[in-house]
Amino acid sequence: MTDSINRAAPLASRRSVLAAGGLALTALTLGLSACAQQDALAEQARAGDNKNYVAGDGSVTEFAAADRKSPVQVNGTLFDGTTVAPADFQGKVTVLNFWFAACAPCRVEAPILEELHQEFKPQGVQFFGVNLRDEKPTAEAFEKSFNLTYPSFDDKDGGVLLAVSGLVPPGAVPTTLVLDKQGRVASRVLGEIQKGTLKTLIAAAVAG
Repeated sequence: MTDSINRAAPLASRRSVLAAGGLALTALTLGLSACAQQDALAEQARAGDNKNYVAGDGSVTEFAAADRKSPVQVNGTLFDGTTVAPADFQGKVTVLNFWFAACAPCRVEAPILEELHQEFKPQGVQFFGVNLRDEKPTAEAFEKSFNLTYPSFDDKDGGVLLAVSGLVPPGAVPTTLVLDKQGRVASRVLGEIQKGTLKTLIAAAVAG
């Protein structure tokens, strides 16, 4: 009987620990939910939620030339009022970066994008930001803070996002696409970019 009691006691203790752990996990989840309200899309991108895409943790996908889909049909307007049409993506490698000002990873990668823009500009590579939620003053303040010289689409209506549907998950901000000279998606980074990785992807598209 004594042995039975001694064995039962640790089991009860383990159950208590597991129950306490469950409560702690619930509290942690609630805490993360509160943080997500401040930066909802960025949190979704990092966490993933089984919507048929990989969590936005910097995962890289490259598409072989033979596997690339049709050229993207982007029609949109930049914050400066310039209109952009599908023909503007022909003959040039293009980098599209989806962002908004309150997205923490977007702030981290902004200087890197500008550095790569300057590095590849002489090779004819064009960069566009795609802002999904900010008003013009907010977007311009962000661009000024990080000395960004490439333009961004005002995409609150989701037109550019829709044009790359299936390649850019609605919640995955930031996401960066590299388009080849035919306007097809050559590679994609879900989440915050790494400079060396994106540089390699751009160089590969230029060489192709």
